[in-house]
Parts: sequence; C-alpha cells; structure tokens
Amino acid sequence: MGFTFRSKAETLEILAPQLRCAQVLPLYYVSVARWRAEQQSVLGDIYAQSWSASPLIVRSSASDEDGVKSSQAGRFLSVPDVTQSSLVEAIDRVIASYGDNGSRVDQADLVLIQPMLKDVVTSGVVFTRDPSTGSPYLVAEGADGEDTGSVTGGRKTKRWTHTLWLAGSPPLGDRLKALRSLALELIDITHHDSLDFEFAFDANGALWLFQVRPLKVRANPLDGKTLDGHIQGIIRKVATAMCPHPLLHGARTVFGVMPDWNPAEIIGTRPRPLALSLYRDLVTDSIWAYQRHNYGYRNLRSFPLMIHFGGLPYIDVRVSFNSFLPKDIDGDLAEKLVDYYIERLLVSPALHDKVEFEIVLSAYTFDLPKRLEALRGNGFSASDLSTLSEALRRLTNRIINRKTGLWQSDAEKLFILEQRRDRILASRLAPTEKIYWLLEDCKRYGTLPFAGLARAGFIAVQMLRSLVLESILTEQDRDAFMGCLATVGSKLAHDTSVLDRDAFLKRYGHLRPGTYDIRSPRYDKAPELYGIGEGLSRHAQERAKFGLSLTQMRSIEELLSEHGLENDVVGLFDFFQAAIEGREHAKFVFTRNLSDALELLAEIGEPLGFTREDLSFADVGVIHELQASNASPSRLLAESIHQGRKRFEVTQSLLLPPVIATPGDVWSFTGLEAQPNFITLGQVTAPVKASTNPDIKGAVICIEGADPGYDWIFGHQIAGLITAFGGANSHMAIRAAELGIPAAIGVGEANYACWSRAQMLYLDCAARKVEVLR
Repeated sequence: MGFTFRSKAETLEILAPQLRCAQVLPLYYVSVARWRAEQQSVLGDIYAQSWSASPLIVRSSASDEDGVKSSQAGRFLSVPDVTQSSLVEAIDRVIASYGDNGSRVDQADLVLIQPMLKDVVTSGVVFTRDPSTGSPYLVAEGADGEDTGSVTGGRKTKRWTHTLWLAGSPPLGDRLKALRSLALELIDITHHDSLDFEFAFDANGALWLFQVRPLKVRANPLDGKTLDGHIQGIIRKVATAMCPHPLLHGARTVFGVMPDWNPAEIIGTRPRPLALSLYRDLVTDSIWAYQRHNYGYRNLRSFPLMIHFGGLPYIDVRVSFNSFLPKDIDGDLAEKLVDYYIERLLVSPALHDKVEFEIVLSAYTFDLPKRLEALRGNGFSASDLSTLSEALRRLTNRIINRKTGLWQSDAEKLFILEQRRDRILASRLAPTEKIYWLLEDCKRYGTLPFAGLARAGFIAVQMLRSLVLESILTEQDRDAFMGCLATVGSKLAHDTSVLDRDAFLKRYGHLRPGTYDIRSPRYDKAPELYGIGEGLSRHAQERAKFGLSLTQMRSIEELLSEHGLENDVVGLFDFFQAAIEGREHAKFVFTRNLSDALELLAEIGEPLGFTREDLSFADVGVIHELQASNASPSRLLAESIHQGRKRFEVTQSLLLPPVIATPGDVWSFTGLEAQPNFITLGQVTAPVKASTNPDIKGAVICIEGADPGYDWIFGHQIAGLITAFGGANSHMAIRAAELGIPAAIGVGEANYACWSRAQMLYLDCAARKVEVLR
C-alpha cells in the first residue's frame, strides 16, 4: 500500500509506530473548527495527557503545509515553552498565522501540541536530496544548543553542515550514522526518495523526529547508479593524485576551488564546458606556469594548475605551492616547505582563499622575518630560514626594480595586443580564423603579460599590507592609497558620470558579467540591462587623497635599507601604483579579445542553428580543429555541443566540497566555516539586492562570484558588496578598496545563502561582522 503524506500532525502520528531509528514525541492535535466550537473540551483532552504539565510547544499543521504540492516551510507559526496558563493564547496565535485574519476554518487545518524536548544538544534539518542538484545526497544542517528552531528560523548561531553521498558507506560519527539510517528508513516507509525532515538529539544520544515532508527538487537527468559510477571514478582520481610525484616536491596534494587562480570566482563552481575550456586554454594549462617561471619562481611548465572532477574545477594545490618556490630553492628545503604549507592548509582549510597571505611565503615583505619565525618551530633550521629569506629577497628585488622589472615589458605587450586585434578584426580572414587568432594573441600578448602583472600587483598589495602590520602605515592610509589609484574600476565609475552612452559603450562595451560565458550579454549588446545611460549619477565621485609624512618616509627608507630591498620610497610607491593599476588594465585589455571571439562564435553559430545556450556546451578545441582542417563547422560544433551537454549533466549532478583533502571527502564532507575578507574600514546599513535588480543604488549588492564584467555596478553608487567567492586580492576586493566601498569578499556559500536572502544588512568591515536586520 502506498504512503500518503497528510498534515504535519497526521504524518507524525502515522510514522511514530513504524520508526526504529528515531522517536516521535507524544502528540495531540485538534482541528481549528473543533477548537473554536469546543475549546473547553479540547483543553480537557490536553490536560488529561500525562505530559501536559511539561512546557509545551504548539505547532502549525495547516492543510496546505507539508504536502506533496506545497510545503509552505517556515510560513506558519510555532510557539515554544508554552505553559497551561498560556496555552489558549498560543493556539490562537498559531491559528492566526494561517491567514485570513485568523478566520480560516478549513476542516483539514489542525493545531499540533507536544511536550518540549528536554536536554537538546543539537538539532537541525536534513534533506535526502541536495536541493540545488536534485542528486541523492544527504545534506544535514544543524546547530548545537537547546534552540531547536535556530536552523529553520535562520537565527544567528554557530552552525554545521555535512553532506554525504547517500548510496555510499563512508566512516561516519554516531550522529551522522543515525541521521543516515533515519533517512533511509523514512525513504523506505514513505516510498518517497526526496524528503526534508527536522531532527534533534538529546543528551542521552537519542534521535527525535519533529517533522517530515516531501522535498521539491529539480529533476536529475542521471540515475543514482550512473552518478555513483562517476563518483567512484573521482575517488580513484583523487587517490592517485594524492601520491608522491617524481617531479614535484611534497608528499601529497590538496584540491581547492579558491587558491591561486581562483576558478570559483572567475568561472564559477559549475562552469559550462566552453567557459571551462577557455579558462584552461587561456590561463591554467600553461600560461600561468610560463610567466611565473619568468618572474623567478620554480619551473612548473607542462603542469596544469587547474583540473576538474566531472566539470567542477579545482586548483591542484601541490602544483601551486611548488610554483611559489623561488627557482633557486630545491632539495630538502623545497620538500619541507611544500609539506609544511600543505599541512597548514589541512589544519585550517578555511584559509584556502588566503594562502599567499596566511600560508605561503612567495615574496619578500617587511614582515617576512616575523612570518619566518612560524617555521622555526616546525623543523626548519636557521640556515633554512636564511636561505629562503635570501632567495625571496633576490626574487622580489628583480620584480620591484624600476629599471629592470619584468612587469614593465609586460605592460608594453598590451599595446601590441590592441594593435593586432584591430588588424585581425579588419582583415578578410574567415570568422573561424579570426576567433583562432584573437584567442592565440590573447594568450601571447594578453593573459601572459597579465599573469606577470598580476604577480607584481599581488606583491605590491602584500608589501603595502606589511607596512600596515609594521605600524608604518595605518589601515586608513592604505585605504586612502588604494582610493587614489586610477584603475579601470575607478575610471569606469568616473566615466559613468561624464560620458554619454555611446562614448561609454565604445570604451567599455566589451565587458560582460561572466567574462568567459558566451550566454552573458556584453554591455554594448544590452546596455539597458545594466542601466547604462539611464538614471546614473551625474556627480563625479570625489577622489581619495594620500600622502606620506616625513616621519613615514624616513621609516620606510630605513626599512628598505634594513631589509636589503633595492628601491627608494618614491620608487617603491611608484611600483605599488603601476603594478596594481597595470594588473587591472591588463585584465581590461585582454578580455576585449576574449569577448570579441565569443561574439564571433555566436555569429558563426546563428545561421547554423546554434544558439548561445547551445554554444556554451562546446569546447574551445573545436576552434583549433576548424583552424587546422577543412572540417564542416556545423558538424564539428554539433558534435562538440552534444558531448558537452552529456558532460554537463554530470557537472550539474555532482556535489563536492570546496577543499578536497582525502578521497573520502568526495562522498562525505563537512562544510567549511568561511572567513570573509573585509575590505575598507567602512560600515553601512542598507537593503540587500541582487545585481539583476534594476535599481541597485544605495544597496548592498550580492553576487556569487564577480569578475571584471560586473564593474558596471560601480556606476550606480552602491552602498556595499558581498560575494560568495573571492580572495583578499581578488578583482572585486581591489575594486571595493579603490572606491572605498565596504565589502565582504569570499564569505563562503553558507554565509552567502543567508545574507543574500536578507532584506536589510548591517555590514561593519572594521568590526569584521555582518548582521541580518530583517
């Protein structure tokens, strides 16, 4: 016989005698109609219960709640800690929450009364399928303490989350094992594999079920058995990668979505195949390593920095950490350094978006001697520290030198890129050839110099930060310096106020949110979507003012001499400015080649019957094949799109953690407690809006991962910014700093989910906190 979900109260009543893995509290329920007609009789029934003297909880059990068609989760009221004297008021309050000014009298509307559970130690909610993918993962979110409504009610508390592949059997702690057993039992009883249930554990370890309802999720194109095969393949791949590599230092590796070139921010955690393949081709397959070696680091050419598991991109952290070793560091010291860096990340995985600030020593900064002290107690000798310090000093001096710094020649390559782009676009080359050469030039004269300028810019930010840590500059000084920079972001915000629409689009029209995503409209293709030329401020932003005192200048000169850094104060700050501005300018320039190539691809696809949505599933390899052969564009694109769609079905179905430290993390992992990067010392109280909202002026804007294409938001006088992904030195962190906008960058998926759903937030960057006001 099939199972039919009824109201919350009736479903619990049916389940209670069948459960073996959990218990249901004693219950009594009454219809709204009977309560209104026979209140005293109902009270007598309740008082006759053996548990009625205990503190009670009065819970909703409306007819349109917890059903197959609509759950109405969280819509109706529950009143905890009710005494007999307050019982009538509590029941009336619950009924009033059903709507119609409390006059609704559906015969199926019930009110549920139960005793309060005593000695609760943890409680929360479990999904038997991941709500975002629809795949059969058990997703448990809980909070420790007596408040059983903190998770479902969204109240401020320290939470935990755990996700596991329901078909697997990883080693689990007692509580997770009990929740998994209950989930499987409920699926078996109800014959429904998509469930949402609330639970609590008491001090004796007993598991209690508070509610169970059907869960509405997206239809998953892959069956559990097929998906299980992919998961097993990922586990094998991770296990193999964790082994020592003959050409790399470090006994093992870790995979993360945020370290180094940060794919989570740039292309997202589930990019379409075209975006993924473009990012690999333009940056992470070889360009990144070629340029890092040029700048004085270890040669990692031929090592891809980014790999993917079923289309979910990850940075190979061992490869990244090897690439941050100065090229004259080798042998035992190199081995010890990489092992030490990886161990620190394993101990503090939440630092995966801050590895260069908190873990890796990749440049000589004024606070380096203090940072080296952390190594002294971890197996490093005085000779080791001296060798590393000297190597970093040599490397940094080569980069910051105003005459020989490689970043200066990199900046010059950008002019070549712009000249060649104009020639390519004006030529009589076939569209496929134009795309090929735009992307090839993008690598040689765009992303390659950008990688160098990005390295110089990062070192500039690190050195600037170290002057604050050494108490030479204040945080206000640093923010003022960043605010006076003339980067693309500050120019765009200024030009929003002074340029007309056509002039603005001529300069910035190639930008698009989702730089690598062909589906995302360029500014010049949909200016109204971004509010360009409509309702923008006509008041230019006031520029920040920065200046060093004589005392500060003398102190910095002494530091430069003391640390053996070959520059003077003026030259050092010239380097800071040129490197940070150059990095942002390089990004602006190379993305024009990429954007033009994507537009040409869309133009090729349209007459062949391929939409931008279709083309997002293609692989960039098809462009190389079209250039190198006389193959049919229609056939090649169709084949590539077909294969990409099949691969993306897997991408959409997988759920993996932000940091993979062991093969077991693939099918069972606990969520990371994110440490947001707070930018500026400002604070703001403002409404929360998504970037898709037509009116974002004066709001805190929430964007999951914001690349340069989102710069348009800075022309709308936003009050603050929150992103799920991004590091302290990421694109949006730099933008917020230079414009003086309070921002929390890289807050993590859990925080982002909570804060982006709020109506009003208080963001205090100096105090490093975000509060939901409503």
